[in-house]
Amino acid sequence: MEGQQTDQLYALVDMGSNGIRFSISSLASPTTRSLPAVYQSRLGVSLYDAQYVNGQKVPIPTDIISKIMSELKRFKQTSLDFGVPQKPEHVRILATEATRNAVNSADFINDVEKALGEPWKVKILAKEDEGRIGALGVVSSVGGSNGLQGIMMDLGGGSTQITWLIARPGEELKSSPLGSISFPYGAAAMTRLLSETTTDSARSSLRSKIIEQFKEAYQQLSLPDELLRKAKSHGLTLYLSGGGFRGWGYLLMSAHRVRPYPIPIINGFSVPVKDFKNTSHVSDLAAQSLYDRDNEGLGVFRVSKRRAAQVPAVSFLIDALIEAIPVISEVRFCQGGVREGWLFDTLPSEVRATDPLVAASARYANDSTSAEHFADLLAGALPPDCPTLDRRVPATTSDPFLLRAFANLLFLQQAHSKEGAAVTAMHVPITGQLASAHGLGHTERALLSLMLGQRWGGAGDLPAPNNEIRARLEALLTQQQIWWARYLGVIGTCIGDTYPAGRMRDGLQRISLEANWSEGLGKKGNMQGVVLRLNVRREATEMVTTELVGGIVENIEEIGKKKNRVGGREYGYGVPLRVDVLH
Repeated sequence: MEGQQTDQLYALVDMGSNGIRFSISSLASPTTRSLPAVYQSRLGVSLYDAQYVNGQKVPIPTDIISKIMSELKRFKQTSLDFGVPQKPEHVRILATEATRNAVNSADFINDVEKALGEPWKVKILAKEDEGRIGALGVVSSVGGSNGLQGIMMDLGGGSTQITWLIARPGEELKSSPLGSISFPYGAAAMTRLLSETTTDSARSSLRSKIIEQFKEAYQQLSLPDELLRKAKSHGLTLYLSGGGFRGWGYLLMSAHRVRPYPIPIINGFSVPVKDFKNTSHVSDLAAQSLYDRDNEGLGVFRVSKRRAAQVPAVSFLIDALIEAIPVISEVRFCQGGVREGWLFDTLPSEVRATDPLVAASARYANDSTSAEHFADLLAGALPPDCPTLDRRVPATTSDPFLLRAFANLLFLQQAHSKEGAAVTAMHVPITGQLASAHGLGHTERALLSLMLGQRWGGAGDLPAPNNEIRARLEALLTQQQIWWARYLGVIGTCIGDTYPAGRMRDGLQRISLEANWSEGLGKKGNMQGVVLRLNVRREATEMVTTELVGGIVENIEEIGKKKNRVGGREYGYGVPLRVDVLH
């Protein structure tokens, strides 16, 4: 295909319990780490449900097999359309528990392989491999300097796995020596189990059994000391994968305090455990969604009738989980699954170590060397922590990966008209070019949206209803995060004015920035704030003129005035600014 390295394309079928996912992914540099998919589709067939009739297990029915075969053949033709090399290392069908445990598993696999021909082979994942690849899928869906540290659970149709994970940039993945501990409590399996458990005493007994199993698993996993310390001090993050959990996440998103929720992406969505465990409220939302779909044709976004029907079973499982492991403080929903885990497993360790946000944005930088310099300018504009004055920049807004991604994207809207640049820039991380980027949390998406919008003018250049979207993005952040995002956006404008082509000519740097916390700022000289030193290189004075510098100084100092505090002039958050120009 034109513009696409076909030798870097991979076709993957994830034959899961709750549905069958088809994807074609590109592992061409530099976006490899973000696991970009060039094509995705899904067949809504539950291989787990298909094998039970009146509570009795039966072979996969012929009509279901026929439907699957038709889609598999179609996907093979689609892979040919995209130019995927028809070689064993480029095409893969991965089958999990529902296929592994099917009564007619061998015949089903044989039929698939015979229908598709070489090199399309079915690889049945062992229980241990399924857990490991699922864990890698979750690792792939978390970026940032802190990486991933906590407990991970994957809820499939027939089973659920639990383990602990520590994955930081540049370090090898650490996980439980036991791998993942598996339980026969998938979303579909729990739904069937509860339908057969009809009395209150039987349900109470089942709940107690699951709680004890989760408690025992938590002990068997042997968490390392650093996670145990975190559990005692701040609590652990629970990373969740699997369709049943994602359905729960979309229901929580629909009831978020910020409504309508401004980011329509489940990956990276997080909630405090008190919201996550409010099972009665989420169950009510699911029931209302089912009613609305039946009567109005609309329900909660991304919550199908089948997912909504499984909510009571997921609720039962969550209720037991939180009682068994009370040290969970935050829950993060992850998109990572078998597709993402298998692709991530194929990547070299040095590629895995790169940040997904930086990788996904790299293609939009005019050149890497210039983008690196722009990132250094952004970092230089942020003052280091000052213990003496007890002042610091929020760690989320000073994350070097976030700054590099912003630097990569600084000139993406260069050709847009003034009335459209801020709007399209703000949407890049939420519905634009980075919407499908893997591994971004919602805090990072919101910060980057605000920074990019501000870079091209801010609130004054956003027509309705985009100002409302901007306000909802801000509502996901603290006042400190909002102000520093705006400040960095203004610094981005400064960089854009200094390097209008988005690159250094002949590698020559025109300016440097250095910031420090200081006292003696404000009109009366009685406030703490930031002094930013703007050093203009002597050889750049023809480009960085006195008039340009004057405009830059005015724009930067303006953001530090009282009227631009976040949360109100008198009691809101803001930082007085002074720019000192050096030549």
